[in-house]
Amino acid sequence: MRSHIRTIIVLALAVGLIAWFLHNVDLRRVAADILRARPEWLILSLATMYINLAIRALRWKYLLEPLGPTSFASAFRATAVGFAASTVLPARAGELIRPYFLARQSRHGQHERMSATGAFATIILERLLDLVTVLVLLALYVFVFDRDLAVTNPQAIVWLKWIGAIAALGSLTALVVLFVVAGDPGRLRRTLERLERVVPSTLAGLIARVAEKFARGLGAIRRPRRLLVALMWSFPLWLSIAAGIWAVAVAFRIAMPFSGSFLIIALLSIGVTIPTPGAVGGFHAAFRYGATAFFGAPDDAAVGAAIVAHVLSQGPSLLLGLFFAAQEGLNLAGMQRLARQAEQGHTA
Repeated sequence: MRSHIRTIIVLALAVGLIAWFLHNVDLRRVAADILRARPEWLILSLATMYINLAIRALRWKYLLEPLGPTSFASAFRATAVGFAASTVLPARAGELIRPYFLARQSRHGQHERMSATGAFATIILERLLDLVTVLVLLALYVFVFDRDLAVTNPQAIVWLKWIGAIAALGSLTALVVLFVVAGDPGRLRRTLERLERVVPSTLAGLIARVAEKFARGLGAIRRPRRLLVALMWSFPLWLSIAAGIWAVAVAFRIAMPFSGSFLIIALLSIGVTIPTPGAVGGFHAAFRYGATAFFGAPDDAAVGAAIVAHVLSQGPSLLLGLFFAAQEGLNLAGMQRLARQAEQGHTA
C-alpha cells in the first residue's frame, strides 16, 4: 500500500513538473524547432551517450576490484539495466537494482558471487565522485572560462556560488564519514554486534554483517591512489556528457560555448534529484532555465532542446538495459520486484 501511495505521489509530481515546463509554450513552434535541428549534431550527442555509459562501466569495474573480479561486460550490462530501471521506475530505483543485477550475474557466472551490499557502497562513492567532478567543472566555467557571467547575471552567480559551496561541504563531509566507516570493516562489525544488548541477537548479527559488507565495498577510500584514479575517470565521463549537451545546443542554434555546458550539467544535476521516472520534468525545467537565463536562448528552442536532450540521454541506456534485462528473464514487473527486494536489504 505504501509503495502505491509513493508511486501516485511521484507520478503526480512528474505531471505537475511537465505542466509547468510546458506552460505558455507554443508546441507547434517547438515542434518546428525540433524538425529544424541539425541532425549531424544530434548524432554526435547520441554517440556521446554510449561513450559515457561505457566509461561509467569502466569506472565502476575499477571501484569493484577490491570486492573481487568483475568483467567489463558484467559492469556494462548492470549499468545499462540500472539506468533503464531509473528511466521507467520512480525514485531512481536503478541505483538499487544495479548492484543486485550484478550480483545476479555473478551468481550465474564463473566468478565468486559479488556482494550486492558491497557493490551498492561503490555506487554511493560514484555519486560523490560525480558531485565533486561537476563542482570542479562548474567552478572552471564561473571563474575561468566566463568571468563576464558575474556582470551579465550577478544574482544567478551568487546563488550558484552558494549552492556550489554547500554541495562541496556536503560531499567533503560524506567522504570523511565514508572514510571512517571504511577504515576497519571488521571492527565496525564487532562494534555493531554489541547491538544484541538492546535488540535480538539475530537482528544484531544481520546488521553487523550488512555493515561489514558495505564497508568492504568502500575499499577504494582506504587506498588514496585508487580513489584518485577513480576521480580521474570521472572527468572524461562528465566531459562526454557535457559534449552531448553542447551538441544538442548547437543543433538548436543556441549560442552556448562548450564550457557553457559545464553550467548546464550543474543545473541538470539539481533537476534530476527530483525522484520522477527518468528525471522527467526536473531535467527539462533545469535545461530550459539554463539555456534561457544564461545563454539567451529563445524559449521555444530551449524547450525543444530540453526534450531532445532528455530523449538522447535516456534512450541508449533504456534500450540496452531492457535488452540485457530480457536476457536475464527480467521484464518491467521483474525489475519492480528486484527493486523491492533491494530496498528491503535482502540478497539478490
